[in-house]
Amino acid sequence: MKISMVSEHASPLAAPGSVDAGGQNVHVAALSRALARRGHSVTVYTRRDDEALPHRVAFDEGVDVVHVDAGPAEHVAKDDLLPYMGELAAGLAAHWADDRPDVVHSHFWMSGLAALDGAAALRGASTPPPVLHTFHALGAVKRRHQGAADTSPPEREYLEPRVGREADTVVATCSDEAFELRALGVPSRRIAIAPCGVDLDLFQAEGPVEERGARYRVLSVGRIVPRKGVDLVVRAIALLRAEGIDDIELIVAGATHGDPEVHRLQELADELGVSDLVRFRGQASREDMPALLRSADVVVCAPWYEPFGIVPLEAMACGTPVVAASVGGLIDSVVDGVTGLHVPPRDPEAIASALQLLLPDADRLRAFGAAGRERVESRYSWDRVAAQTERIYQNTLSRSRRAGHRLEGAAL
Repeated sequence: MKISMVSEHASPLAAPGSVDAGGQNVHVAALSRALARRGHSVTVYTRRDDEALPHRVAFDEGVDVVHVDAGPAEHVAKDDLLPYMGELAAGLAAHWADDRPDVVHSHFWMSGLAALDGAAALRGASTPPPVLHTFHALGAVKRRHQGAADTSPPEREYLEPRVGREADTVVATCSDEAFELRALGVPSRRIAIAPCGVDLDLFQAEGPVEERGARYRVLSVGRIVPRKGVDLVVRAIALLRAEGIDDIELIVAGATHGDPEVHRLQELADELGVSDLVRFRGQASREDMPALLRSADVVVCAPWYEPFGIVPLEAMACGTPVVAASVGGLIDSVVDGVTGLHVPPRDPEAIASALQLLLPDADRLRAFGAAGRERVESRYSWDRVAAQTERIYQNTLSRSRRAGHRLEGAAL
C-alpha cells in the first residue's frame, strides 16, 4: 500500500520537546516506521520551515519525508499556520497528481484541511484517494479547559468539525475522543480507534537507573506549560511534607518553551516551603528517558485534559506505576488499581492521597509496575498499533470502492 502522511507542523525529523514538537512528531514517526515494516511505502509531507532543508529526505527504510513549500521557509507557530494551508494543499495535489497514494492519513486539523483540499483537486484527472484523519487534539476540548488562554485561530471552531465530517474515516486515539467526535457531528460509522504506541525496545523495565537523592522519587515529565498540571504535583508534595513525608524528591523533566512557567512553579515551591524537594531537571534526551523513568517510584500525569498521553505508556513500559488524572486517553491507558491509580483532574489532595498510599507499599509498586509492562506489551506496541491502523486503511478503501461502484452504476 502506498501511504501519504500529512503532518504540517510536526515533522518526524524534529526533536521531541522542541518548539511545537511533541507527541504528534513521535506518533507520525513511529507509525510510519511500523507501517513500513509491514511492507508499505510511506511518504510524510510536512511544511518546509527552513530554506536549508532538502526537498526529500530518506527517514528510514520505506519512509521518506517531503518538505512542501507553504508560507515562509522559517519556523511559524502552529496556531499561525492557517493562512498557508491553501499552498500546502496545492503542493500536495501536485505531488499526488504524479504519484497517487492509495490512502492519505492527515494529522492535526490544519493538515486535515490541506489533505482534503489536495485530494479534492485531483477530481476529474483521477479518483481522489480516501482521506483518513487523526486530530491529536480537539479545539472544542481545548477551549473548554483553557478558555481565553487558547491561542487557536477563531476559524478552528468551524473548520475543525468540517475536517471530521468530510474525512472518509477519523482515527481517534481513545474512547473519550470518539465521544467528543460524535458531539461534533462525526458519524459513529466513520470513527475508528487506534491508540498511540510506545517503543518497547527503548523503554524497558530492565536497564540503567538514574541515581536519586531521596528515599522516594516522584517524577513529572512533559512540556512545562500550565495545562500539564505540574503545579498540582508541587502542591501534592507540600501536602505530603505536612504529613511528615519529607524524604522525597519531585523531579520535573521537560522543555520549558520559555521561562515564565518554570519561574511560576519555583515561586510556588518557595511559597509552599518545598523548594528543597523540587528539582527542575530540564529536558531529558530520548535515550536518557528510560533510566529516568526507572528511577522513579511513581510517575504523576496530572493534566487538565490530555488527548492521549505518551508518557504513561513510556512509564509503564519501564515498569513504573502511574498516578493519572482521569481525563482523555489516560482513562484508557492507565488501569485504575492495576497499573496505577486514577485521580480526579485538578485535585492536588487526591494526588497526595494516592502517593501516600503507594510510596510506602513496595509490593504494590512492584505489582503495578509488572502489570503496566504487561499491558503495553499486549496493547501498545507500535507494531500492534500499525496492524490496527492497516486494518482501518483497508476497511476505508473497501468502503470507498463500494461507494465508487455505486456512483458508476448510478451514472449508467
